[in-house]
Amino acid sequence: MKKLVRFGVSLDHHLLDAFDRHIERRKYTNRSEALRDLIRDNLVGQEWDENKETVGTITFVYDHHVRDLTRKLTHIQHEFQGRIMAGMHVHLDHNHCLEVLVVKGKGLEIRKVADALVSVKGVKHGKLTTATTGKGLS
Repeated sequence: MKKLVRFGVSLDHHLLDAFDRHIERRKYTNRSEALRDLIRDNLVGQEWDENKETVGTITFVYDHHVRDLTRKLTHIQHEFQGRIMAGMHVHLDHNHCLEVLVVKGKGLEIRKVADALVSVKGVKHGKLTTATTGKGLS
């Protein structure tokens, strides 16, 4: 069983008030849970800076009427097929589609996939959301 350690934290009262509002909005049961999530999020960010096996999602919206765009996006995904684990395609309206790709690999490789897709003319918005395999996090 993992050892639980208690420690004190000193904060400016304005920062603590803002943190408590954050806790309430996010429906945390206590400050400890919220603090653990913030620490984990920071560690995940560091994991991406290192050259470790990571996971994430690439979400992007595009106009499928842009000439040759669908072919270009498919071609890029095939170039990175070893990094793309799964995908979901949604028709938002007559013109726009949303794709969500689950990606896995070293952080730098995953960022290359996201940059290649998001930078294509006709992609209106895209974002890489980083996550972790969970190894090493408590």
